[in-house]
Amino acid sequence: MAKLAEAIILSWGWRRRGIAFFAGAVSALAQPPFFVFPVLWITLPVLVLLLDGAVSARVSGLGGRLVAAFAAGWWFGFGYFLAGLWWIGAAFLVEAEEFAWLMPFAVLLLPAGLALLWGAGAAAAQLLWSPSPWRIFALAAGLGGAEWLRGYLFTGFPWNALGYALTAGEVMMQSAALGDVYALGFLAIVVFAAPASLLPAAGRQSALPSVLAALLFLGLVGFGLARLSGAEDASLARPTVRIVQPAIDQAEKWRPENKEAVFQSYLSLSAEAGGRPLDGEMLLIWPESAFPFALTEEPGALPAIAELLPQGASLITGAARAEDGPDGRFVFNSVYVIDDEGTIEGAYDKVHLVPFGEYLPMQGLLESLGLQQLTRVRGGFTPGPRRRTLIAEGAPPFVPLICYEIIFPGAVLADDGTRPGFLVNVTNDSWFGTTPGPYQHLHQARVRAVEEGLPVLRAANTGISAVIDGYGRISARAPLGERAVLDSALPAALAPPVDTRISSTMSRTLLLICIFVAFTTKAAAKRRAHH
Repeated sequence: MAKLAEAIILSWGWRRRGIAFFAGAVSALAQPPFFVFPVLWITLPVLVLLLDGAVSARVSGLGGRLVAAFAAGWWFGFGYFLAGLWWIGAAFLVEAEEFAWLMPFAVLLLPAGLALLWGAGAAAAQLLWSPSPWRIFALAAGLGGAEWLRGYLFTGFPWNALGYALTAGEVMMQSAALGDVYALGFLAIVVFAAPASLLPAAGRQSALPSVLAALLFLGLVGFGLARLSGAEDASLARPTVRIVQPAIDQAEKWRPENKEAVFQSYLSLSAEAGGRPLDGEMLLIWPESAFPFALTEEPGALPAIAELLPQGASLITGAARAEDGPDGRFVFNSVYVIDDEGTIEGAYDKVHLVPFGEYLPMQGLLESLGLQQLTRVRGGFTPGPRRRTLIAEGAPPFVPLICYEIIFPGAVLADDGTRPGFLVNVTNDSWFGTTPGPYQHLHQARVRAVEEGLPVLRAANTGISAVIDGYGRISARAPLGERAVLDSALPAALAPPVDTRISSTMSRTLLLICIFVAFTTKAAAKRRAHH
């Protein structure tokens, strides 16, 4: 083992890049749908060894070490993001005649761009690096800080954050009740990089960091077991929930000649499922952009919905919304609440739009060059002003989240701070077929449920639709890619798992702890070297 560790430390050139890339790619197995998180006990120590050997052959001194550390972190991150996000390319094949040529750029450029943050994180870790067995805290500070920034920079994209490695399965998932996935990222790096402290190749070795990391991991598992052992299966008496998953092919959905057939499929699936008709105590939920038209501009749509809904029932549905203004026509990706008379009782416009999917950065310039986003809405979608709480008859207040809005920890409740009774996540993951993407999206929704202690009702066009309670447990689930209707009780909301003030500062607190440990151990190592 010592010889292998030394070989990794001394590797250079293409071997070094290949080791970093391969270790990063294997690390992606920790994410859904695989959940092989134990691989991180091998791959993160490899990254530690690569940073141990971060000495440039061409540039000496601190600059050389930073360049080499950045390169190791970038190649590791490139492998991780490429292996974990390759499925994004499937969206470019839905209308292959228009967008297939862009697929290689998207599949390679997004991982390459995200890896820049990991390269910067590795370089930052190198500033705190030492031959101490506690150098894993330097890695946690640099890489964990990079993961935290990934959730915010350039509108944010915390997909497959490292913290999810500590949420595999219902038991481990309960750790999200202690802190959001950014906070878990710092803990995950310490836990999984700890075996590097046992290796003698880079200097002093000690079993203590690994023992403490093992105790931390077992403590999180023990917390999960204890929390679930006292979990209640409380549900509300009313309303009951019906979620429709129509499994409409994305390439066929937006053809003008299919407009009526698409709408009728929703009506027929909703009317009766498993022999049970809709009743007045039901909350019916349809997915994102359910219709291939603007709902309020289709004359027969709202009357047909009124005819479908029995007295007392309500529909929550995703739909495009168009609005004419003095500066032109604006299109919103919206959620409507519609009552049994076909009246729109409330609406929400998506705040956090998907770059290149729903809008183009520098929209006017890129459109003038002939480029367009995947949704092909001229001018792009317009973002809504704020997240808000909506109300459907007979149900607690809820917050709607459209598509990937649910992947942002700490940013899923209404801007006024009102705590709802549940979350509704409508999405259209049909863009990504039967790839790992929909599984990853579902898992992130489950972790949001644990973080907030709130049920999540998830309606997805092709899946994976689900009813999730505040412990992240799934009480009803539709198979990916299949037409299905889910009938379920609405789980009751839990008390907030962590005080909001603690939750909002947890990541920063752990970052400071990691910096402090790394700095003090580096200072101690310097003192030993001078003696």
